[in-house]
Amino acid sequence: MKFLLTAINAKYIHSNPGVYSLKIFAESQGAAAAQGDQNLFDDGLPCVPEKAALTAPAVAGLTEVAKEKQGAGCSMQVEIAEYTINNQMELILEDIYRRKPDLIGISCYIWNISYALDLVRDIHKVLPDADIWLGGPEVSYDAPELLTREPEVFGVMKGEGEEMFAGLLNCYRTLGCTVRSLWQNKDSDIQAYGIPAMERENKAGDFWQQMQKVAGLTYRREDGTVCDQPIRPVMDMSRIPFLYPSLDGFENRIVYYESSRGCPFSCSYCLSSIDKSVRFRNVKLVLQELDFFLERKVPQVKFVDRTFNAKKSHAMAIWKHILEHDNGVTNFHFEITADLLDEEELELISRMRPGLIQLEIGVQSTNPDTIRAIRRKMDLDRLRYVVERINAGKNVHQHLDLIAGLPFEDYDSFGRSFNDVYAMEPEQFQLGFLKVLKGSYMHEKVEEYDLKYRGKAPYEVLSTKWLPYSDVLRLKGVEDMVEVYYNSRQFLKTLKLFEQEFGNAFSMYEYMAQYYDENHLTGLNHSRLARYEIFHDLIRQRVGEEKPGAFEDALMCDLYLRENAKSRPAFALAQAPYKEEIRRLVPELRTLGTQIHVEVLRSGEILLFDYREKDRLNHNAKLTVLGRI
Repeated sequence: MKFLLTAINAKYIHSNPGVYSLKIFAESQGAAAAQGDQNLFDDGLPCVPEKAALTAPAVAGLTEVAKEKQGAGCSMQVEIAEYTINNQMELILEDIYRRKPDLIGISCYIWNISYALDLVRDIHKVLPDADIWLGGPEVSYDAPELLTREPEVFGVMKGEGEEMFAGLLNCYRTLGCTVRSLWQNKDSDIQAYGIPAMERENKAGDFWQQMQKVAGLTYRREDGTVCDQPIRPVMDMSRIPFLYPSLDGFENRIVYYESSRGCPFSCSYCLSSIDKSVRFRNVKLVLQELDFFLERKVPQVKFVDRTFNAKKSHAMAIWKHILEHDNGVTNFHFEITADLLDEEELELISRMRPGLIQLEIGVQSTNPDTIRAIRRKMDLDRLRYVVERINAGKNVHQHLDLIAGLPFEDYDSFGRSFNDVYAMEPEQFQLGFLKVLKGSYMHEKVEEYDLKYRGKAPYEVLSTKWLPYSDVLRLKGVEDMVEVYYNSRQFLKTLKLFEQEFGNAFSMYEYMAQYYDENHLTGLNHSRLARYEIFHDLIRQRVGEEKPGAFEDALMCDLYLRENAKSRPAFALAQAPYKEEIRRLVPELRTLGTQIHVEVLRSGEILLFDYREKDRLNHNAKLTVLGRI
C-alpha cells in the first residue's frame, strides 16, 4: 500500500519539514530490527548518516523489513509530494491521481486550508477508495466538527505526528486495504486488495482495535459516529532521525531545521502557547546535523523553533558552533525573544560574520495595556537596548514585527507602537494583522473584544472595539508603503530625509499611503524605476519647489546604491556636461564598465558606486565621495 504525504506550501522556495519528519521517523521505526544499534551514537542517540551513506533511502516508508519486526501484513510505502497554492489545482489533482495512492495525508495550515479542502473534495471523486487524512495546526482543534462538515475526510491526526503516523501505518498494515474500499465491498465476495471477504472481516476487527490505541487520531466509523482519541503525550525530539539524508530536490529552496518544540510564553493570539512542554533536541546531535549543512554550504538554514533562545545554554552552544565553523556562505535564521539576551550572548553575536545569522523579533505592540491583555511578558526597555546594541555591530539582519488589531490598541496607539519600533531601525519591519485562530485564547475573547474577522482562513481581523474597519484600511495602506519603500531597502536615504518633513515616521507613511490612494496607484504593479518617479512626485507635492534638489540627490543615491541602473528617472541630472571631469577622476571607468558608476549630484558632489565591494549585510555598493564639481 502507498501512503502519499502531501504538502501545499505558500511558495516554491518553501518546504514542509513536517511531512519529512513523519516519513523518516516511520522509516526508522520500521528498520530498527534489521539495523540493530548501528544507527546510534555510543550515548544512544540516533546519528546523522555517515558521509559515504548520505543518499536518499532506496525504499520509502515502512518496508518489508518492518514486516519481520511487526508481524504479518502488507508492505507500506510512503511518498512525499510537495506543491504550492499557486499551482493549478487541476494539475495537482492529476499528479496525485497518477501516483495512485491508497492513503493520502495532507498537511493543513492557515495559508492553505481552503485550498486543501477544495482539493480533498476532488480527490475523493477520482479516488473514492482512498482514505484521506488531514493533519497540522489548522485541523487539530475542531477535528470532530471538521469530519462532520467534510464527509470526504476519513480522519485527522491531531498534534505531534511522528509516533502517531507510525502507529497509523501499523494499523493499515494489519488491515491490508483502505477502509473506504472495505466499506465499498462489504457485501461482496470480491477480493479487494487480494483479501477474501471473510478474511477482510477478521482484519477489520483487528484494525479498529489497533486504531483505538493510537492516541491523537480522530476518525469516522462506518455507522457515522466519530471516534476522537485524546492528544498523545509529546515525544523525545532526539528520537527523530535527521530529516535530510540527501539535499536532492532542495536546490534553490529554504532548508528548515528544528532544534526545539513548544513555547514558554502564553501569547493569547498564538497556538504555540498551548504547548507548554518546551523540549530540546540533544545539542550534540544538533551540532553534528548543522555540520552537514555547513560542509555543503547550504545558502540558508531557517530554524523553526518558536523561541530559539528560551534556554541559554542550548542557544549559546549552537551560536558558538556556527561561529567557529563558519563557512562564509551559510546564513542561519532564528526567531528569538530579544529581551532575554544577556551580555554574554550579545558579545558572542557581535563577533559573527555579517550575514551569518539573522534574527526575527516579535514586538507586536508597545502599549502596556495591550501587552498585558495578550498575556505577553516583555521588557521593552531591554528589548530596545538589545536591538540597538546588535544594530551597532552592523553584522546582523534584524526583522521586527507589529500586529494590528490587538486589544486596547486603537489607531493612535498603533501609530505610537509603530514609531517606537521604527526608531529601532530594523532591516525588516513587518506590519501584520491579527489572525483569530481556532484554539487560541484570543478566539475565546471574540465577544468581549467585539472582534470581527474574516470567515475563511487566514481569519484576519476586520475590526475591534478599539479599531474600526476604516482604520484597518488606513493601516493596510501604511503596510503597503512600508513594504515597498522601507523593507526593499532601496529608498533609505530619501526616507530619512523626507521624515524630517513630518512629526514622526508613522505620519510620513500615512501621507504616502494617502497619495497612492488619491492618485489611484494602489494595487498596481509598478516597476522599480516607476517607484522612484512616484516618490519624487509625492515629495514635490509635500515640499513644493523650494528644496527638491536635496531629495533628488537622495533618490539618485538610493537608486545606484543597489545596482548600476540601466535606465534613469526623468528628474535625474544630466551627466553629459561632466564627462571629462568624471574621466579625469576615474580613468578606469571605461574598462570596468558596469562594475562601477559615477554620479554627479545637484549639490556638486561626485559619488563613486563600486559594485565589486558590496556590503555583505545590506548588499549596497561601496560608496565613496570623490570630490565636488
